[in-house]
Amino acid sequence: MKAVTWQGKRDVRVEDVPDPRIEQPTDAVIRITSSGLCGSDLHLYEVLTPFMTPGDILGHEPMGIVEEVGAEVTNLRPGDRVVVPFQIACGHCWMCGTGLYTQCETTQVSGEGMGAALFGYTRLYGAVPGAQAEYLRVPQAQFGPMKVPEGPPDDRFVYLSDVLPTAWQAVQYAAVPAGGTVAVLGLGPIGDMACRIALHQGAERVFGVDLVPERLRRMRERGVETFDLRDFDSEKELVEAIRDKTAGRGPDAVIDAVGTEAHGSGTAKLAQTAAGVLPRAIGSKIAERFSVDRLAALYTAIDLVRRGGTISLSGVYGGQADPMPLLTMFDKQIQLRMGQANVRRWTDDIIPLLTEADPLGVDTFATHHVPLSDAPHAYDMFQKKQEGAVKVLMKP
Repeated sequence: MKAVTWQGKRDVRVEDVPDPRIEQPTDAVIRITSSGLCGSDLHLYEVLTPFMTPGDILGHEPMGIVEEVGAEVTNLRPGDRVVVPFQIACGHCWMCGTGLYTQCETTQVSGEGMGAALFGYTRLYGAVPGAQAEYLRVPQAQFGPMKVPEGPPDDRFVYLSDVLPTAWQAVQYAAVPAGGTVAVLGLGPIGDMACRIALHQGAERVFGVDLVPERLRRMRERGVETFDLRDFDSEKELVEAIRDKTAGRGPDAVIDAVGTEAHGSGTAKLAQTAAGVLPRAIGSKIAERFSVDRLAALYTAIDLVRRGGTISLSGVYGGQADPMPLLTMFDKQIQLRMGQANVRRWTDDIIPLLTEADPLGVDTFATHHVPLSDAPHAYDMFQKKQEGAVKVLMKP
């Protein structure tokens, strides 16, 4: 089959790889009909290269048609149309029982000290072959895949794999009070959808911050009050501008949907780049233990949120030696929640919104639909924020 493989920093290729097959009785094999390109994939493309191996298959936002199931998968049958969550969870362990599917004890990558295995996302998360491919082996298929109806286009449902539950959890963790205010830093796919969900759930005002014109325009059209980073000479000016909209206090909540790709610290970027070009055994240790993430967005969130407010962190940060302004956080009584989205915890709340009325605008959410063969260009375009790319879907 054809699949998108990682070959090095900013080097992805579409190659012929072996077809997946049933390996465990809880497996299924699906034929991919759509697969998303995620901002998290850009971390592998750019800064998490020490944890990658040439030939790794990328992608973690799939939907498709069931081709084959293992003996213990009784909830699916060939021909079913399904969406597959980006994390691999069993549904019956203690952690899954609490709704923490990203901490699944059956699939935890304990050798790396990490949580549940993820599709297409480095050796830290199990080095499981990903979903930017023609076919996908789905472990724990007795729980993970969600059946969706025939009829509507893939765009209606594919975001259940990641974008929708990640944005939904970001808003839930933000704990925006009824009639309250929330600022969203970063208007890529997750930040964009988080704005839509916050408005749908009753936030009085949503402030969106970015520097890409297409992203800002999309949000203005949906009633978000936007702030263009290019209009400000400093983070302090931006913070003051948003505070002026909130009686001088700052928003009740801030969602950081940027993570380690934040527009900021050149020194931190240099450290990450250095780790990426060192021999893998050395570079991974530096990246894992000593790199300082580009924390501009998180620092902005801490400064911006009102006293007693909440920061919801959905952007991915990778280092373990990141300096945090704990005195400020303690003094402001900031609450901080974070983590990979527990997909199946939220999907029952989201699915009723995927109707013909389409209140969240999923049918027109993607800016680009490309064939799998165009993956190298899609990655380059998305990483450089060119051609108005906000969300890219690939079709084998």
